[in-house]
Amino acid sequence: MASTASVRSRTSLAELARLFLKLGTIGFGGPAAHVALMEHEVVRRRGWLTREEFLDYVGATNLIPGPNSTELAIQIGRDRAGWPGLLVAGTAFILPAALIVGVLAWGYVRYGQLPEAAALLYGVKPVVIAVVVQALWRLGRAAVKNGWLAVLAAAAVAATLAGAHELMVLLGGAVVSAAVAAGGRREPPRAGARAAVAPGIGGASTATLSLGSAVAAPAAVSLWALFGTFLKIGSVLFGSGYVLLAFLRADLVVRLGWLTEQQLLDAVAVGQVTPGPVFTTATFVGYVVAGAPGAVVATIGIFLPAFVFVALSGPLVPRIRRSRVAAAALDGVNVASLALMAVVTGQLGRAALVDVPTVLLAAIAFALLVRGRINSAWIVLGGAVTGLAVYALR
Repeated sequence: MASTASVRSRTSLAELARLFLKLGTIGFGGPAAHVALMEHEVVRRRGWLTREEFLDYVGATNLIPGPNSTELAIQIGRDRAGWPGLLVAGTAFILPAALIVGVLAWGYVRYGQLPEAAALLYGVKPVVIAVVVQALWRLGRAAVKNGWLAVLAAAAVAATLAGAHELMVLLGGAVVSAAVAAGGRREPPRAGARAAVAPGIGGASTATLSLGSAVAAPAAVSLWALFGTFLKIGSVLFGSGYVLLAFLRADLVVRLGWLTEQQLLDAVAVGQVTPGPVFTTATFVGYVVAGAPGAVVATIGIFLPAFVFVALSGPLVPRIRRSRVAAAALDGVNVASLALMAVVTGQLGRAALVDVPTVLLAAIAFALLVRGRINSAWIVLGGAVTGLAVYALR
């Protein structure tokens, strides 16, 4: 697969920075929405990657720990501009969310509460649903190449709805698809074939934040201990936001006593209702327990493993795709992951489409996206403005 920057024109670091700063600023809705926004920008608008190459990179991020959408940004940066691009794209995607969360953490510590987010999310969430549905449709057409892969996708949906862990769904898709390929029933792989879309955390369901009083941070929190704690979490964490919550609770509340239960829930809520990576929950926690230096240290700690994992795994993707059985495993991961994304989209839809205005907003956004003449960033911002306007008129 000719997908490295060394065999085609490179992208400037300035252009990478501009794109991912924008995506990090308007990327509400969690990893599923982030993937959809990136597909719109790098596949449809700029043509930096083919749809199949994009899917391969998304698939690779599902096989390593860490925040999937951030790792996808890092993969794209590495593809377009090598090691400097890897650093620039990932940092640019993280930075806006970290700054926004840092400001909210300052307000939380100083005033003990945050403003309501209901008006903003009321308009943004329906638009996010439209963005994800359109991306799911486009990526599904590229991934579900034959009848048995469609059956595998349906089985993955059923398993997910039955409560199977998402990693088991992905692993099952890979094993079944590889077994079929090894048995000689798979169609010959095409160049730049498919991979996966893992939704990870769905969009925020919290519409209003009225947070409890912030408790003074423990006086003896070491920045090295804070860094090590979040480095460990970033190195081993697979799964959804609820898994992140479990890791943070075990370390920060139970083992170390750095946070109260309420502070932890507040931190996770802030990470979900702000744009960009949900892992910026670490920024909030770091500020609460150790001020601005703690916010910086915790953010670096939780995201650093993602850069390392992508740097190590990224060059292996073309080699995997050249192996018939390994490529089939990626195809299986792909359809299983699309199934996960579909389930998450359904869950998001129930929380987002709550009345006639939100349904109309989602329909209008979808129509604009299908026409393909308006940047999805403007549509997301339009949803935010609409939400604020509707609330002001009520």
